[in-house]
Amino acid sequence: MVTASYVVLAASPHSWAVVTAFVLGLLVVVGGLVWAVWLGIRVMLREPDRPSEAQQPHLPVTGAVHEIRELREPDEVHCDDGERLMPYEIHAAGTRRSHDQHRHRWSPGGSGSFGSGGPGAH
Repeated sequence: MVTASYVVLAASPHSWAVVTAFVLGLLVVVGGLVWAVWLGIRVMLREPDRPSEAQQPHLPVTGAVHEIRELREPDEVHCDDGERLMPYEIHAAGTRRSHDQHRHRWSPGGSGSFGSGGPGAH
């Protein structure tokens, strides 16, 4: 009896509708993927070619540009004669190159920073 009921269920029109809907859905998904790949290929063909080796940037003849390290100090603005300063009298940067380019170091025995755990200066 159980086998006969499985045969009846397998042959029912409802199960064929489910299989047909699954196959149609699968065809829609595959068709969408094929369309997306086709569209991507068309977009790639419209893009300009990659630059050749001669068009790539090169290092200057003098070599690579290196970092410049300098000490700066504030460029203070002083108002002389009690008159206001005009915009053309103010420098673009708020700092200028320091005359003393020697790096200041911590004194020997100093901790270096607050709370570093070092012995500190005595």
